[in-house]
Amino acid sequence: MSKDYVSIIDVKDHVGEEVKIGAWVANKSGKGKIAFLQLRDGTAFFQAVAFKPNFIEKFGEEEGTEKFNTIKHLNQETSILITGIVKEDSRSKFGYELDVTDLEIVGHSEDYPITPKEHGTDFLMDHRHLWLRSRKQMAIMQVRNAIIYATYEFFDKNSFIKFDSPILSGNAAEDSTELFETDYFGTPAYLSQSGQLYLEAGAMALGRVFDFGPVFRAEKSKTRRHLTEFWMMDAEYSFLSHEESLDLQEAYVKALIQGVLDRAPQALEILERDVDLLKKYIAEPFKRVSYDDAISLLQEHENDEDADYEHLEHGDDFGSPHETWISNYFGVPTFVINYPASFKAFYMKPVPGNPERVLCADLLAPEGYGEIIGGSVREDDYDALVAKMDALEMDKSEYEFYLDLRKYGSVPHAGFGIGIERMVTFVAGTKHIREAIPFPRMLNRIKP
Repeated sequence: MSKDYVSIIDVKDHVGEEVKIGAWVANKSGKGKIAFLQLRDGTAFFQAVAFKPNFIEKFGEEEGTEKFNTIKHLNQETSILITGIVKEDSRSKFGYELDVTDLEIVGHSEDYPITPKEHGTDFLMDHRHLWLRSRKQMAIMQVRNAIIYATYEFFDKNSFIKFDSPILSGNAAEDSTELFETDYFGTPAYLSQSGQLYLEAGAMALGRVFDFGPVFRAEKSKTRRHLTEFWMMDAEYSFLSHEESLDLQEAYVKALIQGVLDRAPQALEILERDVDLLKKYIAEPFKRVSYDDAISLLQEHENDEDADYEHLEHGDDFGSPHETWISNYFGVPTFVINYPASFKAFYMKPVPGNPERVLCADLLAPEGYGEIIGGSVREDDYDALVAKMDALEMDKSEYEFYLDLRKYGSVPHAGFGIGIERMVTFVAGTKHIREAIPFPRMLNRIKP
């Protein structure tokens, strides 16, 4: 920021001083000889007050009246340079107020489409580039920023190395039905669904690695929890056991929540998020329950009044209603561990003594937010991995580099991945994942 200007978030350090702020007009009100401006500059919101007599006293009758009338008739989203004296004001929800002494228009705004009246979701999504300026959407982006910052901070403190996995891949990975295919100089290529397989190579070289970037899934789903493009953090760790991986995941999620509480408290206030609940999730240990125990629990309570889910048998996968009930039953984020191998990925290591179950976990967030993390211990034995791939009739030639990792000094290792947008939705307390990313890509939306 230029030294000539003060950010709104820093005005508290300039009480009694005349400052200049570059901002946009979010709203305005007033009548007669007084005008109120709601300002935003991306760091915070602020109120400025202009008094007509003060302008006349400073600039004379004609010029002072003209300047005041300019302020009084500013349109929504006009960009301005505004000068004034910072004053403490306990009556203001901002705690401070700007007594305006001068104003310069930088950019005019005519017929701004998003007015204070209520608009439909499709209209707002069509104008997403402008909707981002609204108070709530800005707050969600601030939560997102705090989560990203806390991610890098957490892995740096835990001696992980940032490892950049490719976005373009030459093989169809684990589920070709959900891949976006493109032409790579005459050869089929695919947009990455996850950097995990490459991260495992990184873990064999560097011990502890993580990546963070966009991934793409051609899921024909219209639910409130799905995007076709989203940002994923994947981590891999050599010589890591199943329990140690769960401990790491729990510490990571708690660090993200704490990071938002520390860096974006005003955003949480704007979003009316229950901060006491977030603090509870940090203070209390996460629950851990096996898949089979979770199924039994669902069966035991399926006739309860709040049991809004279908009957499941052992071996069935959970749907969103089942995940919601499980996490709400325990009241804290809940790991469901050791799922059936039949509907989990080929690379997951079986539970010792129980080959029908694998060493994996999904972390379910309470309040109906569902799965936010998926992780597992990876199969580190070459022969066992080849046997699994053969049983699934997979083309091993597509995975030569991945199999090589088991041929040259293989070690026990584990990892996990988190969709950042799901975490943002959970911490921010929003209802739909489309608001957790600046420009969402969904089944029916690729613009703006």
